[in-house]
Amino acid sequence: MKEKLAEVIAFLKSRGAAYADARHVRIDTETIRARDASVDAVVRDATEGVGIRVIADGAWGFAACSTLTPAALRRTATRALQVARASALTRRGEVRLAEAEAVTDSWRTPFRIDPFAVKLDGKLDLLLSVNEVLKRRKEIRVAESSMSFTRTRKLFVSTEGSVIEQDLMESGGGCVATAVDGGEVQRRSYPNSFGGDFGTGGYEIVEDLRLGEHAETVREEAVELLAAPPMPAGRFDVVLGGSQVALQVHESCGHPAELDRVLGTEISLAGGSFLTLDKAGSFRYGSDLVTITADATVPGALGTFGYDDEGVPAQRFPIVSGGTFVGFLGSRETAAVIGARSNGAMRADGWWSVPLIRMTNVNLEPGRGTLDDLLADTDGGFLVDTNKSWSIDDRRLNFQFGLEIAWKIEGGKRGRIHKNPLYTGMTPAFWASCDAVCGRDAWHAWGVANCGKGEPMQLARVGHGAAPARFRGLETGVSA
Repeated sequence: MKEKLAEVIAFLKSRGAAYADARHVRIDTETIRARDASVDAVVRDATEGVGIRVIADGAWGFAACSTLTPAALRRTATRALQVARASALTRRGEVRLAEAEAVTDSWRTPFRIDPFAVKLDGKLDLLLSVNEVLKRRKEIRVAESSMSFTRTRKLFVSTEGSVIEQDLMESGGGCVATAVDGGEVQRRSYPNSFGGDFGTGGYEIVEDLRLGEHAETVREEAVELLAAPPMPAGRFDVVLGGSQVALQVHESCGHPAELDRVLGTEISLAGGSFLTLDKAGSFRYGSDLVTITADATVPGALGTFGYDDEGVPAQRFPIVSGGTFVGFLGSRETAAVIGARSNGAMRADGWWSVPLIRMTNVNLEPGRGTLDDLLADTDGGFLVDTNKSWSIDDRRLNFQFGLEIAWKIEGGKRGRIHKNPLYTGMTPAFWASCDAVCGRDAWHAWGVANCGKGEPMQLARVGHGAAPARFRGLETGVSA
């Protein structure tokens, strides 16, 4: 395949392309779901193809194919070149790329257990045993558990001389119990909602989740929520659990920092950004305790890789430092606009897609102490955890989050459970109200496997390191 892609690149150079790259991608996936005492789905899939980007006459062109013969690749390259030249007829400005070094390298996700080599019977036995524990109360009407695995092998070749091979492995899973009593329905999820938690690694990630050990707590909390009072409306001090902090970072920090949104070139699916270029280095994003970094090198996190899909190395860089907004997530093209170098945030969800600016691991850096320490330091208020719903405006300013569970903080400890917690806010004011973040021992890199962006929409796998954090005077209410 290296020879085939090298021939494609040479062909495009001979036809006048100012720049070109080709990505060969093979993706293998396995998803297993169990519902109650039955196997709900076992899906195994594989896809393979090549995506080719070209700059010609100052404009981009892209084409892709799944037929990998030399003739098919040359036809695809020709089509990409034709698209670029047609696009040049209506371009507003000439595409320019920030400088990047040519790289020859290979990178592989470290893992202990190949999930695709683990016998299916063992995986099913685990999920069904988890469901059996979840169903040990008559109120639990539905018990669900799942696991999924993705292996992505990439080869990147460019006219600048880069030849990069990557072998990425991602794994994860979770469980959820749905309790029903009359017209009341409540659910509890572990370790997170929307499929669980995910990271880069092998089957050991699923083993480390210890789903069976946590199933009883999930079940009992789901049942207790049925008779729990709703979280009251008002203004309260709120401690967010780590998984909810992670989603808050995703929606109100990661997305608005994407430079294509800021420049107005990506607004169709999920809107633009309230940030502007002049805010970097001066805009107050939050309190002094809020430091947010993008770090594609965090071991085991879902947004970890060796190189992005432009061949730029994975790296760590600040987005918010001590409460001040300092930097964007960018590509080679957008970095050139602001006179910078790319920080390696361009990724596509497959060979068929053109790369977009995507979050890597966007993390709220840890503070000090444990969750117990933080609760002991909190006089009243609520601890809320596990997302259930969210809404945020198209500038990433005004938001509302609904969650699965809340505990009244009483005497510095978790007190009575409350159902249907909800809080609202505006991004800068919300982060300004943060006055405590737990330390490294409470910090975890949560995986978000379904981040949507682009049109046609692409689903990216990103990570967010976060620990429980306290926010003063949040507006709360009862979810619909």
